[in-house]
Amino acid sequence: MQGQYYLMSQLPAFSINQSGPLPVTEEYFIELCSRFLNKKSVEVLKNLTLEPPKKAKKSSSKLVNQYYDFERKLRFSLAQLRAQKMKKEFIDEDRILSTVPSDIMTIARNAVAFDSPLEAENYLNEARVQYLTNILPMDGFCEDAVFAYGLKLKLATRIKNFNEEAGMASYRKIYDTILGEST
Repeated sequence: MQGQYYLMSQLPAFSINQSGPLPVTEEYFIELCSRFLNKKSVEVLKNLTLEPPKKAKKSSSKLVNQYYDFERKLRFSLAQLRAQKMKKEFIDEDRILSTVPSDIMTIARNAVAFDSPLEAENYLNEARVQYLTNILPMDGFCEDAVFAYGLKLKLATRIKNFNEEAGMASYRKIYDTILGEST
């Protein structure tokens, strides 16, 4: 446990929307964590993803499991709402939508209402960080705090890769393809 105190004290704070480069890379973060955490925890860090599997798979981290459940429900809600908007059928084979709390559905509805995909994505990322903040344990030096830092770092890294012009071009191409298939 003493190693985790030292680890967390070395990690710089950052904002997902900060201008300029992030203070650490994902590679450096994992390398640093591998010096202080056990192999099982490092493996959880290496497998962190912003796109959890459709079917829930439990990790050894309560926080990671909670975040993946949130993200899975958010993605299914978004998919259903987007399908409705395009008058398409959405099939929820695993009945995940029946377990979506109203706060997650509200986030999805708000995101779908944005005209700009970039604005919607920024809104969703803020909601994701807020959710992570809400489930963060009181002990800021526990393993789950390290995992939350890793997820937040992944989100910030992803946001840094956004390019509005390229994103709009890709969005239009996908949207035109979908409309072309529906006629």
